[in-house]
Parts: sequence; C-alpha cells; structure tokens
Amino acid sequence: MISVNPFDPRTILLAKHAQHVVLIHFPIALFIAGVGFDLLSRGKRGSQLAGAAYLNLSAAALTVLPAVATGLLAWQFALEGKRIKGLLLLHLIAALSAAFLVIASWWVHWRTRKTEPAVLPGYRIPVELLGVAVIALTAHLGGFLSGVNP
Repeated sequence: MISVNPFDPRTILLAKHAQHVVLIHFPIALFIAGVGFDLLSRGKRGSQLAGAAYLNLSAAALTVLPAVATGLLAWQFALEGKRIKGLLLLHLIAALSAAFLVIASWWVHWRTRKTEPAVLPGYRIPVELLGVAVIALTAHLGGFLSGVNP
C-alpha cells in the first residue's frame, strides 16, 4: 500500500479535483457578503457599505472565473471528457448560471460608478437575490456530488 503524505505540496496541488473544492468558497462568500452590504447600503452609492459591496462583488467576479475553470477541469479529469448527465449536468448548468449572475451583478455596479448621477438601478436587487439562490442550489448539488450531502 502506498502512503500519501498529506503535507506534501504535490498531494495538495496536483490532486485531480481538489482545487475546485477549495477555490469555490471564495466567490460564494464574497458574493453573498457583497449582496448583504448592498442591501444594507440601501442603494446609497456614497456610503461605506456601498463601497464594501462593490469591492466584494468585484472580488467575487474575479474569483468566479478560476472556480468555473477548475470545475471544468475536474470534469475533464474525473470523467476524461465523457458526456455528462444527471446531477453533474444540473450542477454544471446551475454553476454557469450562477457565474453569469455574479458577473452581471458586478457589471451593474461597475457601470453605475462610471455614470453621473450614480444611482444604482432597482433591478439589481432581484438579480443579486436570484444569484444567491442559484449559488445555493449549485452548492447543494455540488454537496451531493462530493459526498458531503448523503
């Protein structure tokens, strides 16, 4: 039997799907925090809460890209590029939808910062809340895929 050292960097960095499992938590937490700050700011662009919302949404939009990329790589490594179906297909569709909503939410805030007067549109709240709901669904499905949810 081959012994694996859990502290060996090669074990950590070269595991076939471990990067996705680790990286996915950053955009989830950043986006949910950004939405929370945005709700608390009540759309007042000059408030510190609005600034915190923008920073969190920006970081979430940046970190969602490697999370999606590592998810696609995990699919390639685990199934060797075979056609996906069932729970994994639902997870993929939900994840791509969530990534789109994260980036769209950031884009609304970014675009508003470039205009005068800088008034955030009201439709951003339903988009952000839909993003949180889709992220929750994606995470739930991912829990089943990883074996966390029985």
